[in-house]
Amino acid sequence: MKYNFDIPIQRKGTGSIKYDKLAHFFGKTDLQPLWVADMDFATPDFILDAIGQRLQHPILGYTMRKQGFNQSFMRWYKQRHGWQVQEDWLDFSPGVVGALALAILALTDAGDKIIIQPPVYHPFFEVVKGNNRVLVENPLKKNENGSYEMDFEHLESIIDHHTKMMIIANPHNPVGRVWTKEELQTLGDIAVKHNLIILSDDIHMDFIYPPHQYTPLASLSDAIAKQTITITSPSKTFNIAGLSTSIVVIPNAEMMQKYQKKLFDMHLFLGNIFGTVAFESAYNQGAEWLDQLLVYLQSNIDFVCDYLQQNIPDIKPVKPEGTFLMWLNFSATGLLHQEIKRKLIEEAGLALNDGLSFGDNGQYYFRMNIATTRANIEEALKKLQGVFG
Repeated sequence: MKYNFDIPIQRKGTGSIKYDKLAHFFGKTDLQPLWVADMDFATPDFILDAIGQRLQHPILGYTMRKQGFNQSFMRWYKQRHGWQVQEDWLDFSPGVVGALALAILALTDAGDKIIIQPPVYHPFFEVVKGNNRVLVENPLKKNENGSYEMDFEHLESIIDHHTKMMIIANPHNPVGRVWTKEELQTLGDIAVKHNLIILSDDIHMDFIYPPHQYTPLASLSDAIAKQTITITSPSKTFNIAGLSTSIVVIPNAEMMQKYQKKLFDMHLFLGNIFGTVAFESAYNQGAEWLDQLLVYLQSNIDFVCDYLQQNIPDIKPVKPEGTFLMWLNFSATGLLHQEIKRKLIEEAGLALNDGLSFGDNGQYYFRMNIATTRANIEEALKKLQGVFG
């Protein structure tokens, strides 16, 4: 392989949240961090080269995003995921969560109900409640094999005339589901029937493992597209989250106008030079790098599943269909959730995301980030085995 993902990189002292905020979130600094969803792999050389080339110009003044910004995304989306989006459907956001907040403020009113599907990415809770909207939960339900599916019957039962919006993750963080076309069709039909706006966080869209296939919800029909705002970014895929550059896809012209007004009113439309340069470089040059990364991540996932089954059978992973996050079920240990958390931190020396931060149905679960070197994962699993084996 052209790219080597086994090279360890020292991240302490770089301002990395994953490494340098351990004391704040876990009360200790001497922990092995497998929590925040960024990768321990170097940002690809072609992106760093593009940023370096831009640095050769001595002025970093106000800049605009030229046509290449949208065109790079449109090509990538068509080639990787089979959806041809139109350029007038596209606009900017400084981040996916920021786009969620902007869309909520632009398209709903205080007191409106917004549905989420826990266990789910914790900012979904915050962005609804923090903007004075009413949070309504449509929990995912578990299958016999421990995987998850949407509960459509419950979803329809909780929609009323105050329900204006729903936020989904596609693929889902933290449970790793890549929603099928059939599941998304059912969801889209419900949205059309009830005039429900769906905000689809698709930031993990490029992390898909065979035989699964990512489907953009809005690609299913014109009617569903008119109800959907798709939000994504190369930030997860190419490890450039610190550059705060995302894109929104809004086929509904009226919704686009309202979104753009809120973006302008809050003066968040400019972005930054290096985010724009990295965005274009990633989508123009990143296919080979990503293909090799996916092979490495798949091997890490398989390694974790095999190791747990053979050595720590009381920890049962939900094998992800997408993302680089593993949802680990500790319920068979017979321990209370807080005791599991204490053992992870105090005895194993590991920093994993607490499942309860993703919703009440995250009890007994912890999220593990496997986008790191195999050696790092092996070390973490040995620590787990020493405490829970």
